[in-house]
Amino acid sequence: MTTMAHAPGAGVAAPSAGVGPLTAIRHAVTLAWRSLVQIKHNPLELLDLSLQPLLFVLLFAYIFGGALSGSPKEFLQFGLAGIIVQNALFLTMNTAVALNTDITKGVFDRFRSLPIARSAPVAGRIAADVVRQAWSVGILLGVGSILGFRVHTGLASAVGAIALLIGFTLAFSWLPVLIGMLVSEPEKVQVFGFTVLFPLTFASSAFVPTSTMPGWMQAWVKVNPVTLLTDSLRGLLVSGPVARPLFGALAWAVGIMLVFAPLTSVASPRTRTLQPVQVASSTPSTSNATRAPRLATSSLVPS
Repeated sequence: MTTMAHAPGAGVAAPSAGVGPLTAIRHAVTLAWRSLVQIKHNPLELLDLSLQPLLFVLLFAYIFGGALSGSPKEFLQFGLAGIIVQNALFLTMNTAVALNTDITKGVFDRFRSLPIARSAPVAGRIAADVVRQAWSVGILLGVGSILGFRVHTGLASAVGAIALLIGFTLAFSWLPVLIGMLVSEPEKVQVFGFTVLFPLTFASSAFVPTSTMPGWMQAWVKVNPVTLLTDSLRGLLVSGPVARPLFGALAWAVGIMLVFAPLTSVASPRTRTLQPVQVASSTPSTSNATRAPRLATSSLVPS
């Protein structure tokens, strides 16, 4: 004898058609605050945000600094901008991993069952990571200053460099966010970091001058968004040309956002639903009671 467990209707998304822009922003800010408050309950996250940039500065300055520039201090004057850019891009992977974790654990479904803007869960997570980016940049500049790095331009240029970095990473975040919404496990998001971000950051002027690379590689390095962003920060913090790399970095940021933000909206995962399964029930020996039907929950898959 078999019994059939019938599935209830598919989950109904939240009624967000009437949500205006200001309300959507308020929803995103609320979810961003939720993400930041979680740090209080998970101090290791704050440790990770502080330890990773600290290790980047120390390792690059004292391992590569002498070989590349003669001393750690001289290397930081050239390479700290590249370290800041590399750290910022790798932090965008945390956005994708956290979002994918929310999806696989069903938290995203709970958000979509609420009367909030459809974009609020993703936008809130990205906004929270902007605050994390600012924290990491502060750590990098602080440690770099202790080790000998000096800003040679001025306060306004330094603030402009930080604003440019946060704006670029805000736009770039849509790419790893899309990956986080498409893959089925958080571990698979990390594959993107190793296969894309590592070549992107090291095949650039982040740590060595472009002129030292083979000619065939220089053609790509000169238009690499990491090169343009690094050169912009280097010019704003230390010295060097700013206009050309700045406009190039902004063009890349706008292009990435225009391509991947709409794709992320289309790739929003479906709500989790219950699927019918056949359950074999054993014949009762002493009573006519039947076993309660069981429900199986399907894994969350992106649409």
